[in-house]
Amino acid sequence: MDDLRSRAARRSKTKAKPHKNSARTEKPWISEKNWKLMYTRSEKLRRAKQLGIEYPKRTMLQILNTELPEKD
Repeated sequence: MDDLRSRAARRSKTKAKPHKNSARTEKPWISEKNWKLMYTRSEKLRRAKQLGIEYPKRTMLQILNTELPEKD
């Protein structure tokens, strides 16, 4: 055989980490596991804005009260 590399060399190459010049360089953004670990309200508001979620969470009753005020 005219193989320049051994089987062990080929296997180690496939297991090696991909190069940084690959097509996808950004790491996927992973949200925090526990909101209690974020200490201040401003951090929570900023993070919720990044994630596109509503914080603080509002109940359906709160939403309806703001949209449909009581009539006297």
